[in-house]
Amino acid sequence: MLLEELWIPEQAKQLLVKTGIKELFPPQIEALKAGVLEGRNLLLASPTASGKTLVAEMCAIKHVLEQNGKVLYLCPLRALASEKFTEFKKYESLKKPDGRKVKVGISTGDFDSSDPWLARFDIIVATNEKCDSLLRHRAQWIDEVSLVVADEVHLLNDAERGPTLEVVLARLLQVNPNIQLLALSATVRNSEEIAEWLKAIPVTTQWRPVTLREGVLLGTEIQFKDGGSVNFEKLSSNPIINLTLHNIQQGGQVLIFTSTRKDSVSLAKKAAQEVGKTLSKSLKRSLEHISESISSSGEKTRVSKLLAEIVKNSVAFHHAGLGSSHRKIIEDSFREGKIKVLTATPTLAFGVNLPARMVIISSYRRYDPGYGYYPISVLEYKQMVGRAGRPKYDKIGESVLVAKTEEEMDYLLTSYVLAQPERIWSKIGVEKILRTHVLATIASEFAHSEQGVYDFFNRTLYAFQYDLRAIKGVIAKILKFLYDEGMIETNGTGIQATQFGKRVSQLYIDPVSAIIIRDGLNSRAPKLSDLSFLHMVSHTPDMFPKVRCSNREIDKIALYVENHVEEFMFKPPDECEDRIKYEEFLGEVKTALVFKAWAEETSEDEMIETFNVEPGDLYRLISTAEWLLYSSSEIAKLLGHRDILRKIVELRERVIKGVKAELLPLTKLEGVGRARARVLYNSGLRTLEDLQKVSLDSLIGLPLIGAAVAKKIKEQIGGYVKREEWEKLSMKEKDAQQALIDYYE
Repeated sequence: MLLEELWIPEQAKQLLVKTGIKELFPPQIEALKAGVLEGRNLLLASPTASGKTLVAEMCAIKHVLEQNGKVLYLCPLRALASEKFTEFKKYESLKKPDGRKVKVGISTGDFDSSDPWLARFDIIVATNEKCDSLLRHRAQWIDEVSLVVADEVHLLNDAERGPTLEVVLARLLQVNPNIQLLALSATVRNSEEIAEWLKAIPVTTQWRPVTLREGVLLGTEIQFKDGGSVNFEKLSSNPIINLTLHNIQQGGQVLIFTSTRKDSVSLAKKAAQEVGKTLSKSLKRSLEHISESISSSGEKTRVSKLLAEIVKNSVAFHHAGLGSSHRKIIEDSFREGKIKVLTATPTLAFGVNLPARMVIISSYRRYDPGYGYYPISVLEYKQMVGRAGRPKYDKIGESVLVAKTEEEMDYLLTSYVLAQPERIWSKIGVEKILRTHVLATIASEFAHSEQGVYDFFNRTLYAFQYDLRAIKGVIAKILKFLYDEGMIETNGTGIQATQFGKRVSQLYIDPVSAIIIRDGLNSRAPKLSDLSFLHMVSHTPDMFPKVRCSNREIDKIALYVENHVEEFMFKPPDECEDRIKYEEFLGEVKTALVFKAWAEETSEDEMIETFNVEPGDLYRLISTAEWLLYSSSEIAKLLGHRDILRKIVELRERVIKGVKAELLPLTKLEGVGRARARVLYNSGLRTLEDLQKVSLDSLIGLPLIGAAVAKKIKEQIGGYVKREEWEKLSMKEKDAQQALIDYYE
């Protein structure tokens, strides 16, 4: 079907033609035949890069331009949300019937707001968690949503992310039964069942723009699913690197999935030694610039130094421990074809879109701390192999699992390559997961009685697949727990949330976390310190995963606890009575010490050395701590603990900025982080008044400041600056720009 034949607004057609789209892919045609542009609910399950997003775009733009509707696009991850937001931005050039241009917005953070400003946007991209938060705050503009797109809907099967998506979809259909729902996924085995729950039409296709060949590697031979096999020359003693080199020789890129971060780094180092020998001089020059970008962004650590060195050989590693700026550089460089080999942990398969000609899965097992190694699911395998084949560049994409023996090769062929993905099952039927959603149902007034709560959960996938009676007893137990803890109360005709319960739900924290914070604030530690509050938030179930306490650290952390026992709001468990709980407590203490060290200006490199916490992990931990400290301040305010409120607020700011209290005023300036603030402070510039008085030349002469930052500081704080100083600064900036141009020419 040609694009011209579509019944979408003409201006949208013209825009799509300009992007190079002339005709539709088979899955897109199937979606149209099923009535997706006529308002029908649809579950579209088709492989990666088969055009699912375009179906969502056409549907969205029809709602906005023809029905004056509002579109909500749901993503499981922030990185994916940012990617989709960028894709939808191209539609902002289109005009609605009233003459106003289409507006695209994104919201992925701040769970304590209804974000009323989103009302002015026509297409809103949000994470599942953010949408859940908006529903808890009863954001009024959600009533205007006419289309919901749920991306990566197979994640309903994920124990961590699935329940939130399940509740959000059930809630949106409760708020507006007439809403159109478009669910997208690469793989849904029981698509008819999931579609029936969503009252949707299932469309399942196996069509891909690039043919996929799945196989298993043993030594120097690949045995493919279609019965074919390939032998290749031995260029390296490592089978994975050997296959990688052959692929690069043919002009391809390779994406290698490893089971752990350590493996991804180790394999990248080995591959770099071999791949670097095959590069052209022009590519090496480009890679030098990428290396410099990595070195100049973020703080210099052992991880960033290693990455900057390896990338010179057109190889990189990618895992959650990397800082966001470094991940973006790597992702962009891989898309541009400058990085030929990328080793990554499986999280990449569920995140950003980075296709490669060949995908190698180095191990079919994953490591889970405390549980050891376990085989991955077929569904996870399918997500990884879906990255094989670059549209517009490759006719065939290849994916291989790596076997060590013939017996293992047979197992991998049978259990993965030839196997069907697992059925999607609801993961909501667990007390720990249910309690936050039960409270939210009452606190947000989606139910006013016990029966009303049951009625809502009867809408979920769990009730559809099993029976509500299977979790009715668990819900009743949770209701009693919430009542006993003062989060809900009876009012004669039904139940309602107390002020405490409503605030806990809005703060988007586990009710158990709120109880821990409440009890900690009420009982207090004998000797209140930063550690008291940092351990309090680390003690909550929302601080997950916590920093792992290794065997060699146990005695050291135990001694620290002994020496600071008066600073803890909760008594350490008895080691003899419950060894597991005791070690969990030590892990919480180590987590608290990570935050304490960061707030005392410990460098990232020292954090890696002391706590074995990499930048990406550190920032995620800080984000969680920041939110729990904010929640603590709100609960303290609610409970009337004014005497400690200021301390919690200040500690939260210090954790966010990574500074001692004396630097907080300076870090409020844009462009001034922990390192620059310390430079200014140590130079005697300790207040904003000091900065107003200092000359531009003096500022520029300080380490890490420079002309651009000095100018930005002066623009923010004002103060008298002589005209000749501004002119002198402008000339310096022009000279620097010209030098840069001359360098590249």
